[in-house]
Amino acid sequence: MQGLVTVFGGSGFVGGQVVRALAKAGHRVRVAVRQPNLAYKMRMLGDVGQIEVVQANVRHPASVARALDGAEACVNLVGVLYESGRQKFQSVHVMGARHVAEAAAKAGLKHLVHVSAIGADANASAKYARTKGEGEAAVRAAFPGATIVRPSIVFGPEDDFFNRFAQMAALAPVLPLVGGATRFQPVFVGDVAAVIAKAVASPAAVGVTYELGGPSVYTMREILELILVETGRARPLLPLPFPVAALIGQVGDVVAVFLPPPLTSDQVEMLKSDNVAEHGLPGLAEAGVGATAVEAVVPTYLYRYRKGGQYAETPAGAF
Repeated sequence: MQGLVTVFGGSGFVGGQVVRALAKAGHRVRVAVRQPNLAYKMRMLGDVGQIEVVQANVRHPASVARALDGAEACVNLVGVLYESGRQKFQSVHVMGARHVAEAAAKAGLKHLVHVSAIGADANASAKYARTKGEGEAAVRAAFPGATIVRPSIVFGPEDDFFNRFAQMAALAPVLPLVGGATRFQPVFVGDVAAVIAKAVASPAAVGVTYELGGPSVYTMREILELILVETGRARPLLPLPFPVAALIGQVGDVVAVFLPPPLTSDQVEMLKSDNVAEHGLPGLAEAGVGATAVEAVVPTYLYRYRKGGQYAETPAGAF
């Protein structure tokens, strides 16, 4: 069995697939999460004793150092889509990323894989993208050989993108459309996990920044139309101008204090920019991973939102 890899944020949607891929590759895996009692299922993703779960919070350097004790490599997947409580963009994306990189350098780790996002830019107008860019800079300063992975929208059975809009289509009489012409390049969660699992043991990945996008680019309108076809829902799309969407986002900012919001003002700002891999950086092909199409996976889980669920007749035009 190969050396120990610590995965910060390993119990999330992408994290679970990363842990599975690392275990399959023969690594011992330490899953570092804020609430270990909620991550007990992670141990079942590998052989007996191969995966352990420990408590760590990237905002607290001492817990990060403990989680890295004895590790040869680490992966930082920690991120937030909206701010709530102490989980702020600055404290998680920048300060937390710096803590992990500094601790990894001090511990003498061979590899650090930092997961960021396409659109990360220290000069971006959206706080999410801006702090992702600042986080990358902090990681590079502390651990110059870090591998940075920037995925586009990540899709898979437990995603919070296709599932969210499919659920809205099942419940609402209309489907709001914000940024209809904005382009996305959805990437399969299994492909992202494969790149990360390869990077923790690949000398060729040291210091490299990958941008990961799937084989096809879609506008926001095209994505919603695909969801409507797959779920068999006849819902009109209601275009919302950005000023109107921003007002709804402000309500979401308040709601975020209590529960996951449907939309925040920062997410509205992000919808003004394309989310595609077009900066000339290495991608899935350069990492040795084949790209999985949306059409090959999304229908396997959106069927649950059809009338009749898995027993419903496949809608005309569906993949």
